[in-house]
Amino acid sequence: MSVELTMLVYATALLIVLVVIQAVAGVRAQGLKAMAGARDNLPTPTDFQARTKRVVDNHREGLTLFAPLVLVAAAAHVSGSWTVIGAQLFFYSRVAHAVVYLAGWPWVRPLIYGVGVAGLVMILMSLLGLGH
Repeated sequence: MSVELTMLVYATALLIVLVVIQAVAGVRAQGLKAMAGARDNLPTPTDFQARTKRVVDNHREGLTLFAPLVLVAAAAHVSGSWTVIGAQLFFYSRVAHAVVYLAGWPWVRPLIYGVGVAGLVMILMSLLGLGH
């Protein structure tokens, strides 16, 4: 399997981990009975629980950009230093982004996010014949 596809698998695995963290945070904050029910009229989520939802949503949005680029690159047999580095930048920045987001650390999160976007742009440029 290519590095790019491996990074896609890892990014998907990261989403699974983040969803589990979100579920555990919900149960800890609201209780198992509330979270196993219809979830109508739940109390306001705790700060951490709200961050887990935002980090899952954010990572899912990132995957909707990353996955098609990697899959098109694989189908078109486009692979090179830019696609490999771009995929690695995306994945590792997403891990760092999740840690920083869940910890609630300010300021550095948008910078880490930007690294992931740069990785996406590198893959896109390669697909458009503009990268190496």
